[in-house]
Amino acid sequence: MPADQPIIITIDGPAGTGKSTIARMLAKRLGLDFLDTGAMYRAAAAICIDHAIDPDHTDALCAKVADADLHFNWKTDPPAMLAWLKPIDARIRDADVTALVSRIAAIGKLRQHMVRKQRIIAGQHPRLVAEGRDQGSIVFPNADVKFYLDAAPQIRARRRAEQLRGRHVAVDDDQILADIIRRDSMDASRHDGPLICPDDAVVIDSSLLEIPEVIAAMETVVRERVLALRTP
Repeated sequence: MPADQPIIITIDGPAGTGKSTIARMLAKRLGLDFLDTGAMYRAAAAICIDHAIDPDHTDALCAKVADADLHFNWKTDPPAMLAWLKPIDARIRDADVTALVSRIAAIGKLRQHMVRKQRIIAGQHPRLVAEGRDQGSIVFPNADVKFYLDAAPQIRARRRAEQLRGRHVAVDDDQILADIIRRDSMDASRHDGPLICPDDAVVIDSSLLEIPEVIAAMETVVRERVLALRTP
């Protein structure tokens, strides 16, 4: 990618589509920075649990999250999620955090705080691949390239189960599928920052694609768009 050209690329989509992995690898391929907004909401969920805050006490939760000063250490690959200046990447992937994160992400006041922080990050890192649920629709509506990554719930559940088995974690396939369907419903129906496909997004269904194929397809689109932008 031209080193002098700011560019914002967004990748939205439901849980379990591999957005984080694909966004990180695409960013590396293109020489851009990677913003994992899902990690920010997971960090908020972990803070809620670890500080015994009732999720319904939204003011208390938002105050604690603001005090944590969530941000990334951009010197690591991928950038490490920090709360109170300490890395919490391992904690935010725990099962209790995964179970709570959709509920936490539906809190309007918290989303407003996160959107502000994400836009500040983009100001500091103007060559960025940002992934999440509302990046192209809410956070960066004028992004240069928008993707919506999707896959059938059954495919996403199978991939998640395979991941967990690879870590020697006992899994219940039916429960994983039920959890994914529940999260899809919560993400799509929340009032603030619902999961939607932006009208101008390039839709990629990864149900029958491997990760390298998805990245190759995205890279082709990005390079074509950048070339068009630079052509008089």
